[in-house]
Amino acid sequence: MAEKNIPNPKRRFTFRISWIYILLIGGLIWFFFGNSDPEPKKIEWEELQEMWMTGDIKEVTFVRNEYEGEVTIKSDKIDDYAGQFKDGVPKKSPHFTFMVSKSFNAEEEFGRLNDSLKVHMPEESVKVVVENRESWWAKFEWLFFPLILLILWFFMFRGINKGAAGGGPGGVFSVGKANGKLADKDSVKVTFKDVAGLYGAKEEVMEIVDFLKNPNKYTTLGGKIPKGALLVGPPGTGKTLLAKAVAGEANVPFFSISGSDFVEMFVGVGASRVRDLFRQAKEKAPCIVFIDEIDAVGRARSKNGGFSSNDERENTLNQLLTEMDGFGSNSGIIILAATNRADILDKALMRAGRFDRQIHVELPDLKERMEIIQVHIRGIKVADDFDLEFLAKHTPGFSGADIANVCNEAALTAARHDKKAVSKQDFLDAVDRIVGGLEKKSKIITPEERKAIAHHEAGHATVSWLLPNAHPLFKVTIVPRGHALGAAWYLPEERQLVTKAQMMDEMCSLIGGRVAEEIVNGQPSTGALNDLERLTKMAQGMVTYYGMSEKVGTVSYYDSTGSRAYDLNRPYSERTAELIDSEVKALINEIHDRTEALLRKNYDGFCQLAAILLEKEVIFADDLERIFGPKAGSKADVQPEDQPGEQPENDSVEAASDQTYE
Repeated sequence: MAEKNIPNPKRRFTFRISWIYILLIGGLIWFFFGNSDPEPKKIEWEELQEMWMTGDIKEVTFVRNEYEGEVTIKSDKIDDYAGQFKDGVPKKSPHFTFMVSKSFNAEEEFGRLNDSLKVHMPEESVKVVVENRESWWAKFEWLFFPLILLILWFFMFRGINKGAAGGGPGGVFSVGKANGKLADKDSVKVTFKDVAGLYGAKEEVMEIVDFLKNPNKYTTLGGKIPKGALLVGPPGTGKTLLAKAVAGEANVPFFSISGSDFVEMFVGVGASRVRDLFRQAKEKAPCIVFIDEIDAVGRARSKNGGFSSNDERENTLNQLLTEMDGFGSNSGIIILAATNRADILDKALMRAGRFDRQIHVELPDLKERMEIIQVHIRGIKVADDFDLEFLAKHTPGFSGADIANVCNEAALTAARHDKKAVSKQDFLDAVDRIVGGLEKKSKIITPEERKAIAHHEAGHATVSWLLPNAHPLFKVTIVPRGHALGAAWYLPEERQLVTKAQMMDEMCSLIGGRVAEEIVNGQPSTGALNDLERLTKMAQGMVTYYGMSEKVGTVSYYDSTGSRAYDLNRPYSERTAELIDSEVKALINEIHDRTEALLRKNYDGFCQLAAILLEKEVIFADDLERIFGPKAGSKADVQPEDQPGEQPENDSVEAASDQTYE
């Protein structure tokens, strides 16, 4: 059977916009690099006058609006000037250029030169052309610039409309498309083994993992998978890491997006991104959607002061509420959100059915800090004398991110001193630097100021050592660090509850530096600003929040819900306000008198401590024990460590500096 010749279809001509780009780029390359003719040489006005008198100039063109002139040499004379050109003589006119000032009178100056030339060479004359010149770029700009703007405007709104319409692939900008990061179930490698500490939080989220792994186990009994969980805690405590561990353990896709990613300048884009996010999540279900810093869009609508009900953020929040618990079905999608400001979130967002549970991710305790440190020193070469428990005791109140920063800073400190391993002292220096700042030993301080600083810090140390409920002292320094000219570092106990007696002793310790200055110098200085600020806040809290004032009574004016954020009216009368002021002042006066009596009673030891501080610049707890004996309230048989800075095992350390003399 003969094969039939099937004619090839004719190719249709297709115009591509990329051709225009290629032509434009080629034209620009030719314009800037295609002209190989050497540039004309720039000369001064005096040189032009000398050349004029030789009769070698054929023509001079002066551009009046640019104050620039162009000189053309006669063709038979151009070889005489070849030595003045580095890249060769220009083949085209002009050969030379010159610049003049705004006061230059072209007709008068060129006429004078031609008259002078005729005196020596009557038959010679230079042709002079004076003109105003308009650049080709200005013409191009007026003609084509508006057209270019219209084209760009068309493409921009074409992309916006495509993206905002359905949240699909979008155009140039894809504004309405959710820009969250998707981690497939095979790419999420973080598990609960990688999350150190966080025992209570991990126990709660493990239930969510079990829901995702074995949904039938709960649905057969009539239970429903929780729709969302809110991770609440201070910054750096591991909320995002915990959410990743949930996805890794459950082996499901993980969408990660920030609350601020929904906010855009274009109206309706935030709601469109929410819709697109849940559309993608439904396609990958079962999956986890993690919204970090959800307070960016979840702020309570009643607290948007200055915004109307049509605020873009509120529209985004309304769409989020609808997607989380609306008529649509979102089965298999679990929403995890993180915030450190749960008190400002909208109540509709917090209700059951949207976020069914709140998981509190608190700062790590001693045991958890040890595990976190163990994770972060895996890649660090530590010395043999490194004590894990010792460092954990020196970092109470530190979050996981803070501990990671301490470990990294310790490694940098050891490398800075050319050490082969990171020692215990490097970790202590890292804690000091992170909390207090870098040492500034070169800071100029007068002897009188240095003496005042020493007495101030000795006052803090003496009072805290002699009062049984005050935090034990770790070290005192008068070396400037950060904004502080001196610092007192304490070893606080990690308390969950604080009694009135403990708060009173802490307040005495705070004001000890100022009282010491009054005793020694007869007058206070501005160095106690930070101490007075903290002291006043503690006194106001005792009176108005904790009900520790007999006259004010056992009442609390603390607003834990934040509902009075924009309420200008106080929840008490003017008479109560005056009573609160008087009670706060009376409490501070009582603290002041008690501290002054304690320092005067132990004046000799206090002065001895200040003298040692002036001599050594840094003193430790064993120096105070040699002067005052064992700390008040501690066991007398506790032995100090052999080296300065090492602490008894039953102490815990807080790298909290008393920033004074700011």
